Amino acid sequence: MSWVQELARPDIVALKPYEHASWEPSLERLHANELPWRPADDDSRAGLNRYPEPQPRALVACLAQLYAVTPGSLLVGRGSDEAIDLLTRAFCRAGCDAVLVCPPTFGMYSVSARIQGATVLQVPLLAADGFALDEQALLDRCTSTVKLIFLCSPNNPTGNLLDEAAILRLARRLAGRALVVIDEAYIEFATRPSLARRVAELPNLAILRTLSKAHGLAGARCGALIADPEIIALLRKIIPPYAIPQLTLEAVLDRLTPEARAASRARLEMLLAERERLARALPRLTGITRIWPSAANFVLAEFADAGAALARARAARLLVRDARGYPGLGRALRITVGTPEQNGRLLEAWS
Repeated sequence: MSWVQELARPDIVALKPYEHASWEPSLERLHANELPWRPADDDSRAGLNRYPEPQPRALVACLAQLYAVTPGSLLVGRGSDEAIDLLTRAFCRAGCDAVLVCPPTFGMYSVSARIQGATVLQVPLLAADGFALDEQALLDRCTSTVKLIFLCSPNNPTGNLLDEAAILRLARRLAGRALVVIDEAYIEFATRPSLARRVAELPNLAILRTLSKAHGLAGARCGALIADPEIIALLRKIIPPYAIPQLTLEAVLDRLTPEARAASRARLEMLLAERERLARALPRLTGITRIWPSAANFVLAEFADAGAALARARAARLLVRDARGYPGLGRALRITVGTPEQNGRLLEAWS
């Protein structure tokens, strides 16, 4: 038995997956109980009357090229959220197993665990050290029940990159015992390359990527899990057979052409310049007591009166994220970097 089979839920390892209608586009389809006619206004390439291809090969190949990994190590899903849910369901038995998270961080790790009935263990980030990992505490909390460790880098909502060497040490120390999942939703805004390049040597390392942020495709709901091919094969057993809608498939492929990616890079450069503009301007404003360094597309700021700052932003027709519910961030707001005009309007509202 492999280490993946030993770590995963035995019932998922033994599960016979649903057999979807075979995908043979050269033949006419009378095998999937679809309507044979398109709706009158359907201008999609494949036709919305047809089920989309499960794990579309063109999309998998495109994302594998984008992320410099092999197609067999990539699973496409509806944003990173679906991959978080799939991992939790595949590896955690309700009432028996646990996931470990490092608050303050993205809330879906804990939500997915609790929906599954798994225990949520917490090892807080070290606020005094710029929200660094508490590496030894993490190792100490990793009992035999911990199956998944979720780490977000750059972290949401604090914006900092986690130490790469510490992440790799954790993966090595926990080899065969737990899966270390790195959420890289914001990595395009950072100066460090993705850890996807280390998955082949560290098979208990898994990487979450998304097209929602840097590629401007949040509404398309498309993301990827990069992991050992055996993990990908396991999750393919439980992902819905037609997870990627046809319109999402076509929209994503159209927006990952070389020309579209060049346009995305240009927008990214503008956003990074605006992030630096906000990082310079916000500390000069009365009522802002701290700005944390950010490697993401947002800035975390602490206010003397966060409630008043929220109200002033709303009065300027702008929403920022109230981060006061996160542990240790009782006076903080998270500001997504907007257009130059939006950023200017926000600065004026807080002046």
